[in-house]
Amino acid sequence: MVACGAKAELTADSGDAFDKLAAFHLKNPGWITGFLGYDLKNETEQLHSANADGLQFPDLYFFVPEYVVVIRGSEAELIADDPEDLFKSIQDQSVYVDADYPEVKIQTRFTKSAYLEAVAKIKAHIARGDIYVTNFCQEFFAEDAVINPLEVFVKLNQVSPNPFSAFFRHDHQYIICASPERFLAKRGNKLISQPIKGTAPRGTNKAEDDAIKQRLKAHTKEQQENVMIVDLVRNDLTKSAKPGTVKTEELFGIYSFSQVHQMISTVVCELEEQTSAVQALKNAFPMGSMTGAPKVSSMRLMEHYERSKRGVYSGAIGYFGPDGDFDFNVVIRTILYNSASRYLSFQAGSAITFHANAEKEYEECLLKVTAILQVLSDKAER
Repeated sequence: MVACGAKAELTADSGDAFDKLAAFHLKNPGWITGFLGYDLKNETEQLHSANADGLQFPDLYFFVPEYVVVIRGSEAELIADDPEDLFKSIQDQSVYVDADYPEVKIQTRFTKSAYLEAVAKIKAHIARGDIYVTNFCQEFFAEDAVINPLEVFVKLNQVSPNPFSAFFRHDHQYIICASPERFLAKRGNKLISQPIKGTAPRGTNKAEDDAIKQRLKAHTKEQQENVMIVDLVRNDLTKSAKPGTVKTEELFGIYSFSQVHQMISTVVCELEEQTSAVQALKNAFPMGSMTGAPKVSSMRLMEHYERSKRGVYSGAIGYFGPDGDFDFNVVIRTILYNSASRYLSFQAGSAITFHANAEKEYEECLLKVTAILQVLSDKAER
């Protein structure tokens, strides 16, 4: 869907943000769209966030759009007071391309050696039984960065087309997202979550590609991290489900994207009738694929070992529809940009288990940001 213009807005930080969203949704039962920041974890659990934040996004923002374009297959429905004027405006739009850009100089919060040292410490926690698996993230960033956000989004999705991509502008803050992952959707009385855990690079030809996919599907470590997150998601959905309805529809499915193959599982349940849509989101937030197990212990440890506030990264972007359904992604493979401060950021994480190889986890992080680095490099070279 495409949504723009704001008839009403909600901005909130961790504390009572979900309650405010529930009231906002009740007051505005039609289309509303927005984002949930990862640090709403501090509202759902007794946690805190104290790491560096160069972006300054709110923890939660939603709005009631003046204009909505709903795309179903090859058809588009325009919802507006004057849909003909909206259609003409869309036809007249083009992506503005600047003639030149200054170079975007990417820095990182971790050197490779510092990352490897942190992983060793995290694995020591696993050996002690503090956690079983966690998602350890690192930030890549640029200061005094000047980009055309819409153009970067178009190029990113040409290089790395993904089913849960999103372009979101909140005043001078931009979310340029090429996510492959669904956090949570509601279809009728059914909740659907599709956690991703397990990553492998694409091959150079079909035979190599097929062999990599088979190795990924049979890889013990990748299976372990996937099934642990599936169990966590099953537990999260139990909070919203009719008793006995939580089930795994698909386990260890292998799906191919432009840069990577991913192991994706699908967990579903029937929504308990007294549980609202917003409560169902809150019950599962943040998504297990970006936290770890046990969930609270993993989030607490990552707050200690990571060096950047996650903010919108590993949060969710999505919408509520007038039929009561909703769909939210996981904000990964995403550039976050504050055009006022000229701060640009993207993060990448990988699952750390007892059997994790720190060197390979570091390389997996680099693999996940390949498309972003390519797009920013192309931009700088023009």
